[in-house]
Amino acid sequence: QVQLVESGGGLVQGGGSLRLSCAASGVIYNDYTVGWFRQAPGKPRDDFVAAIDWGGWSGTRTDYADSVKGRFTISRDYFGNTVMLQMNSLKPADTALYYCVGTYSPDRANWAVYEDWGQGTQVTVSS
Repeated sequence: QVQLVESGGGLVQGGGSLRLSCAASGVIYNDYTVGWFRQAPGKPRDDFVAAIDWGGWSGTRTDYADSVKGRFTISRDYFGNTVMLQMNSLKPADTALYYCVGTYSPDRANWAVYEDWGQGTQVTVSS
């Protein structure tokens, strides 16, 4: 099993930026996908944010939810075994507990296929 540990959450004013990190450890094959889901207060944790291929040095595929396109960027640090989520132009609607997740399934936007979950990191955006 893969272990995922998030960091980088916090409180930020609307329009500000935060950078989340997800450190991965364990045996990970190249067809693994790492993603981010979020859970707003009182809602389930099935809100897809972004996903990225774990393997591949070029042409790495990334996917984003429509709600974050143009504001969030997911990337991979190959040497540090870390996936980052750069979040810019944050809105109060982005307030949630953000989970780093992993799967070998191609159905990236479906929370139910992700077998590996981190503990979550809180992001709070004030208005």
